[in-house]
Amino acid sequence: MTELLAGPIADRHYALGATFAEFGGWHMPVSYAGTVAEHNAVREAVGIFDVSHLGKALVKGSGAADFVNSTLTNDLGKIHAGKAQYTLCCNESGGVVDDLIAYLVSDDEVFLVPNAANTAKVVAALQAVAPDGIEITDAHRDYAVFAVQGPKSPDVLAAVGLPTDMEYMAYADADLETDDASYPVRVCRTGYTGERGYEILPRWSDAGPVFDALLTEVTNAGGQPAGLGARDTLRTEMGYALHGHELTEQITPNQARSGWAVGWDKPTFFGRDALVAEKEAGPARRLYGLKATGRGVPRAGLTVLAGPGGETVGETTSGTFSPTLKQGIALALIDTASGIKKGAEVVIDVRGRELTCEVVIPPFVESHV
Repeated sequence: MTELLAGPIADRHYALGATFAEFGGWHMPVSYAGTVAEHNAVREAVGIFDVSHLGKALVKGSGAADFVNSTLTNDLGKIHAGKAQYTLCCNESGGVVDDLIAYLVSDDEVFLVPNAANTAKVVAALQAVAPDGIEITDAHRDYAVFAVQGPKSPDVLAAVGLPTDMEYMAYADADLETDDASYPVRVCRTGYTGERGYEILPRWSDAGPVFDALLTEVTNAGGQPAGLGARDTLRTEMGYALHGHELTEQITPNQARSGWAVGWDKPTFFGRDALVAEKEAGPARRLYGLKATGRGVPRAGLTVLAGPGGETVGETTSGTFSPTLKQGIALALIDTASGIKKGAEVVIDVRGRELTCEVVIPPFVESHV
């Protein structure tokens, strides 16, 4: 059995009373005070997540940005240095190897943040086609990542001297000041919760004091640390895709409603031919939201029926209880041929019990990014 990897501040999580679980090969904090309390703290005040398990990779060399743009789906040419962009790394059939954030540093440098379990795959895919002079480095353990999310997140960053006034998906390099030292960090106004928020990337070796400083101000602002449980309920309420659920090597951006992250006018990127053909023909299935109208909590991997005792029309990819709506919600891939669209009623088979749901298009709650 492979030993689980630990992040840079595992001692802090134990001291805070966290419960843990495996995620992407890492030993991750699931909750501290309870998922619902942490979820509500993010929606109403502020929370801090340790997501240092996320991958990091550096692409450097003459024309690095152009090279990355020829491989990943989104169009880096639409942003400028100092901005970040959500993008996808696809395979030849259009399936998603990973979704990631690309930080455009300069024409000759791009910093990538893929998912933990897929970092090596993304790095290998890029290295396989990199021309001479382009170097791709796996920097997974060079940087930690802390997400400060919620309406009071600007107050938290301002209290430790970090910038807060950048536009969405812009980033800045700055120094976090404490009484004892100054720590260089990269701050990006992004996140995975649907609230205004920031991701802070210090050096791995500086993770402890940086987290301590941020947590102090999060607590002062009426917030609390949050774990994977709240991250999942928050992102599901927003309909945000999670790789391994709504995005896989068998699920394409067209099917997952992620076509907005594809630069359709670009001449080349991994999987382009397959994705263009699928877009023109229309995907065989599409991602929808399901809102339970009865009592019950849907989960991933459940059969979706056209109605009570009806034919199978899809499968749930994620499911949870929504603390904001106080009802069960799910994301599901629905067969296009079924004719089921927004406003329809379907049934989920929950362990032999039929749960009636309304078909919606996410998000389930209003975005405040």
